[in-house]
Amino acid sequence: MKIMTTDPAANPAEVQYKRCTLDLKTGSQKMEDLPCRNLEDVLGGFGRSFQTLATRKIEKAYCDQNPLIVNTGLFTGSSVMTGMRTYFSGYSPIKSSKKGLPAAIWSTGSGKFGAKFKWTGLDELIFENRSETPVYILIKETSGGPLVETKSATHLLGLSTHAKIMVLQKEYDNAHFAAIGQAGENWQDNYMGAVALSTENQLKSGEDKCRFAGRGGMGSLMGYKNILALVAQSSDKLKPLTETVKKANLNVLKGGGSARLQPISRGGGGGTWAAYDVMQPFHAVPFNNFRPQGNDLPEKLLRENVEQKYDIKSEACFRCGISCHNNISEKNADGSRGEFLAKFDYEPLNLLGTNLGIHDAGQAARLIQLGDNYGMDSISLGVTISYALAYNERHPEATILNGASFGDYEKIRELIILTGEGKLPEIGQGSMRLSQSTGETSYAYHVKGLEIAAYQPETNPGYAWAIAGGHMSMATYGLLIREGKADIDSWAKAITEEKLHIVGFDMIGLCKFFDIANGISTEMVTSCLKSELDLEITTEALKNAVRRAFLRGLALELQQGYTKAEFSLPAEVYETPNPHIKLPSIATPEFFAELEKKVWKIFEPELEEFLD
Repeated sequence: MKIMTTDPAANPAEVQYKRCTLDLKTGSQKMEDLPCRNLEDVLGGFGRSFQTLATRKIEKAYCDQNPLIVNTGLFTGSSVMTGMRTYFSGYSPIKSSKKGLPAAIWSTGSGKFGAKFKWTGLDELIFENRSETPVYILIKETSGGPLVETKSATHLLGLSTHAKIMVLQKEYDNAHFAAIGQAGENWQDNYMGAVALSTENQLKSGEDKCRFAGRGGMGSLMGYKNILALVAQSSDKLKPLTETVKKANLNVLKGGGSARLQPISRGGGGGTWAAYDVMQPFHAVPFNNFRPQGNDLPEKLLRENVEQKYDIKSEACFRCGISCHNNISEKNADGSRGEFLAKFDYEPLNLLGTNLGIHDAGQAARLIQLGDNYGMDSISLGVTISYALAYNERHPEATILNGASFGDYEKIRELIILTGEGKLPEIGQGSMRLSQSTGETSYAYHVKGLEIAAYQPETNPGYAWAIAGGHMSMATYGLLIREGKADIDSWAKAITEEKLHIVGFDMIGLCKFFDIANGISTEMVTSCLKSELDLEITTEALKNAVRRAFLRGLALELQQGYTKAEFSLPAEVYETPNPHIKLPSIATPEFFAELEKKVWKIFEPELEEFLD
């Protein structure tokens, strides 16, 4: 970026970002430095890409007019801890209104690809139309600026995410990679394709330890455009740590937001996996399609029980000390580490484990690994399969698909393989469409067509207003369990003000664990902006930019045909209250009816600015 001001909130046009627009059909490209329109543009991520998407009238995701936008945030590639994020945006194949119009969405992941992309000198890459043949895209640093080239990718066809990255690593030194798997290649029948992002650990060890931009099917959109991978090749450009950034990074490690995610050896809970320990006492761990039974079966996947049989190693992303995920490997007879199995994060572990009736860590790991290799969003995959299992449980004499039931590892594994290969569109097209085909929609656990994360909707009515998945863009998942808030006023304030701040991280290039409780509108962020980029942005300006970006996303949902009735929780939550969840009941029809009145009363006047 070219920064010619210290006050981008007042003078956004004096910040320019470098964009390349590549027409995949003709091969033509346009490289330009564009002035920012507002602070959202300056921050980057979905704050910028959604403004581009708002100018398009898209009636189906798989059309040449639907762009795939790849960009970064201000802090991507910086010395600020967690500054690694890459954003993929477009109109989603899987998330759509009941009118059939696709929703705008973004997906994001860590790894080192985002930093390498940024270090090439490029800030944003927009893919228009589609290629007639499979290609990969090389983004390369040169003395004359970033160079974007289209390369044949026929040798990558049919390979897993990890295998594609390993092949490309042999061709390109000093590079990182983003790749789709077979699921994305089979975009016609698989709408939940993810984008795998390479990691330092993966490239050094040769083990499949990708990070993923999973939500919303951006890997499938990438596959539709016939792009199998992206290569970002550049020298590293990390600045020396300033005292300000060093202090902030230390606060990230020791602060409230990420301290609980630290390895157990450092006094933390052992990564996102620790969510099991927090929620199980309330019997709020999703179980058998989000129907906890009040038993202790979820405890089989508690870390303390898994480590008796398997080797567990806490792992961090590039230049991050949080170590939020864990690598699970077989344990040899002598106690040494054996074959690598999978990377455990809470969402995949629950949704491809406990919520499918799988309570064996080795089996869960194999399912996670399969989904990762095929390149599928573990949330959409797990939740759609759990719907099919729940249907079969209700209809033992007339089961669907392969007749799989909860806990049937072999048949569940078969469902994943067939889905990844594009042979099972019933699963690949998501739970909303599958439930519509069966006529039983009440226990399909999606909101607005996108499968929900591994938090019981009974504990999180904020899901209804999240614009990119409940745990990504509405930080209300802990409001009841962690904060004990069960009154309507607290929830209305959280949804419309306090907890929508989480979307700011998907603008600025930081992981949410930088300061998950407070968002980006803090002195810690403003001091890093000053130290790293000599930008003076107030916390109030940041807060306003985040809110505008969120409201723009909400407006885009309404413009794509969503009715207010679709801003709701799965019907089973209201129709069949679960007596096993030991928390105050806030998901009653009466509570939600009053809550939505208050929420829309606040949002509607502000939305007028963003609606056509």
